[in-house]
Amino acid sequence: MSDERVHIRPEIAVLPPYKQGRQAAADAFKLSSNENPFPPLPGVVEAVQAQTAFNRYPDATALAVRAVLANRFGLTVDEVHVAPGSVAILHELAKATSGPGDEIVYAWRSFEAYPGVVTVAGATSVQVPNRADGGHDLDAMAAAVTDRTRMVIVCTPNNPTGPIVTGPEFEAFMASVPSSVLVVLDEAYAEFVTDPAAVRGAALLERYPNLVVLRTFSKAYGLAGLRVGYAFGPAYVLDAVRACAIPLSVTAQGQAAALASLERESELLERVAELAALRDRIVASLREQGWDVPDAQGNFVWLPTGEGTAVAAEAFERAGIIVRAFAPEGIRISIGEHEAVETLLETARALVGDLQAAE
Repeated sequence: MSDERVHIRPEIAVLPPYKQGRQAAADAFKLSSNENPFPPLPGVVEAVQAQTAFNRYPDATALAVRAVLANRFGLTVDEVHVAPGSVAILHELAKATSGPGDEIVYAWRSFEAYPGVVTVAGATSVQVPNRADGGHDLDAMAAAVTDRTRMVIVCTPNNPTGPIVTGPEFEAFMASVPSSVLVVLDEAYAEFVTDPAAVRGAALLERYPNLVVLRTFSKAYGLAGLRVGYAFGPAYVLDAVRACAIPLSVTAQGQAAALASLERESELLERVAELAALRDRIVASLREQGWDVPDAQGNFVWLPTGEGTAVAAEAFERAGIIVRAFAPEGIRISIGEHEAVETLLETARALVGDLQAAE
């Protein structure tokens, strides 16, 4: 037998796989994956359980979900795309627009899947450092656009640091970006945003023909396990995305859950408001302890633990709080069960002095 190995693209051979938030033991709180701690909305489980024709393929176009979303946002169904999570759409957009020799610009640190999305497409990442407050430096991002740039990703609120992009900031940015460059506004956490100054992408689609907006049912809607994300944008761009998509990838169960969730918006918003209020309470308490916490507008908070990130993550784990560590920069902590708050704050209080002393 030959020892010769199958050829793997060199950049893929060294690409680390996506690393999800750690699972938690039964006696711990999993605050590492920005999941919604609430169970599915009433009627959602029943809608999923009714989809028992496992021997049949789902609707490949997810037309019923697209139609509801199109009606809600004043779009046509061709201007809506549904996929198994918004990260799947990111992959599809990158493959549709970019290849070897092309560049994709995004802020860093931001969503940890972005570098892999770019590499898999064969393109080159151009990472632009965030501002000191954890928000996007949109002026620097616009300046990073060259004639090789095919796509720019703007994440608001930024995962994992938390700050938003404001409407005026985004409009100034769009005025600086050539209309031939696709701008992807990643609004995975949009439902949690309470700052009225935040950009709202859906309202800008008619104004900017090179804009695609990403949303998801995984976070606010609590359907992370069913993998349903969606995009708004020009029909011809989304047609290209659909050509790159894996066929039949959104299950009938996921589609049913999305439709049932969309019918229960009032209950959803009550839950979202509760989580946002808890987030603000946690941010205020952490700042009182001495933490330099960026403005948080998602369902998570960011602790800039720097070189002490690994030690801090271990301390939280010993206390029964599983967090997401991004060494050597900081820790992201999801807003979860109310029962976790006291332990979270006690652990943070014990850490802040030690970390400041070590600086």
